[in-house]
Amino acid sequence: MEVLDLSHECSAQKLHIQVAGGFAWTRDSVNPNSCVVAIRTAARNELMRVVDIMESNPLPTLIRRLEDFEIPHTLQMMADIKRRLDEPPGVAVINSLPLHQLSSEQAIDLFWIVGQKIGRNVAQKWDGTMIYHVRDTGAEYGYGVRGSYTSVELMFHNDNAFGVALPHYVGLMCLKPSAQGGLSRFCSLYTVHNRMLEKFPKELDRLYEPVYWDRQAEHIPGAPLVAKAPVFRFDTERLWTRANPSLIMKGYEVAETKMDSATEEAVLALKEVSEDPSLWFELPIERGHLQYINNIDIAHYRSEIVDDPDPDKKRHLVRTWHRDTGKTIYDG
Repeated sequence: MEVLDLSHECSAQKLHIQVAGGFAWTRDSVNPNSCVVAIRTAARNELMRVVDIMESNPLPTLIRRLEDFEIPHTLQMMADIKRRLDEPPGVAVINSLPLHQLSSEQAIDLFWIVGQKIGRNVAQKWDGTMIYHVRDTGAEYGYGVRGSYTSVELMFHNDNAFGVALPHYVGLMCLKPSAQGGLSRFCSLYTVHNRMLEKFPKELDRLYEPVYWDRQAEHIPGAPLVAKAPVFRFDTERLWTRANPSLIMKGYEVAETKMDSATEEAVLALKEVSEDPSLWFELPIERGHLQYINNIDIAHYRSEIVDDPDPDKKRHLVRTWHRDTGKTIYDG
């Protein structure tokens, strides 16, 4: 079977020492409340003026540019968010856009504009989708159906772990929360690596070698259905991680290849370690919240969703990806 080979990411370099401090945080070293930033009145007023300007001067969302608006207080807030993402714990939540004063389209425009301070907006699907709607479509999670289109529990992962290029930052705006579930958890991938080095060194070594990944049909027709890439890579300066046990397991299914015992034990060890409650902390995402995540150093998790039976009240989040390297296209 043809495979997209990304195994050039493998190298002889491995991180063989425990990393202390910095992004190697644990649950006990993080105050989740410190991740939440309130929109101050001056910034809120600026954003409402932006809405007025946009209503008087219509343009497609995707060509709206941050520099077209005079919003110094908002820029200061977003610069603070970006700083928080580049420092531990790498998670920040803005509380919150006044959605009672905005249409969904206006809120999405504001989300698109302010996120440009985090980094360049890039495509989230092969078809060029730039603004991605996260909601349960009723489809069954499987090949070509991302978990974000379902209500299922999503294991700890970073976005686009199976792709050629990972976004460096992920943004989520909550238009409507779920009736139950949908909680966000976060863990440090450096701490996961530390714990695996301590408890599962043999399995950790296996994850520095290539594994199969389900590409979720995010590619041109006729292209390989699976990719081959390592979970961990160390470039002498930092750790790079592709984390998503579900899509590794599905990768072997799609490749119609039985997973060998060493790989299976390594993937199960990764899942076990990341789910240890001493490693993660939890934050709700509520109506009007803007949640930003460092997608390189942090893995995130979503609990199973139970939606309101009323279609107009079903959970609806909007997502952006940000990356300043490579090209804007999906594969970077």
